[in-house]
Amino acid sequence: MSKRAPQPPPLTDDQIRSIMLDYFFQRNKLATSIHGKKTGAAAPISVVRADLKASHGLTGQQVVSNLTYLMSQGWVEDRPVSKSFTTGKGTIMPASTPHYIITAAGIDKVGGPGEFTRDRFQGIKIEATGQNIITLGDGNQVNAHYQQIGEALSQLRDALKKSQTITEDDKVNVVADIDSIQDQLAKPQPNKTVLGMLWENVEKIAALAGLADLAVKVAPAIHKLVAGN
Repeated sequence: MSKRAPQPPPLTDDQIRSIMLDYFFQRNKLATSIHGKKTGAAAPISVVRADLKASHGLTGQQVVSNLTYLMSQGWVEDRPVSKSFTTGKGTIMPASTPHYIITAAGIDKVGGPGEFTRDRFQGIKIEATGQNIITLGDGNQVNAHYQQIGEALSQLRDALKKSQTITEDDKVNVVADIDSIQDQLAKPQPNKTVLGMLWENVEKIAALAGLADLAVKVAPAIHKLVAGN
């Protein structure tokens, strides 16, 4: 009797969200119109479900639940198409069909920030502070003085999100903590106490994920900041 080939592990929500966001990114990139089943940047849920089932075997439940998440995070939005129909009694009734499209934030998430990416410090005369704020590959902004720390944190952040060892709750917590650390690194004077507490949590989860080697690349610089040297 022949043995069955081992089944691949089920996709995580993070993997599904990445697949879906890339789908909307590519759809927008190749679009020749805003709406349209084949050529539109925006598509109704029936088309999204059918396309993702054909390309990646995703179920309707996987698509809908993770689409909800992507929308709540601002990566995807609804651009409804409004129409009207006439009832049997001759009454004209309005109707609206949801169409989903990637946002500018979603495009930056997949393709990385570009020249037209909105600067969260826009309107502030950064040069007056003596700082040089730069945007990292993950979209976070830090003082150029902390570029190496910021890039190492971005690398650790991505690795933790892909980890199969820690829970989804741990991933949410550690990503939020790393983003908060990078927020501190945009300040003229990062808060030592806050940095210390945040980094302690990151180190614990990195160790659980088996990524202590990546954390070690960041630790000395963080500890130096916390110590005030």
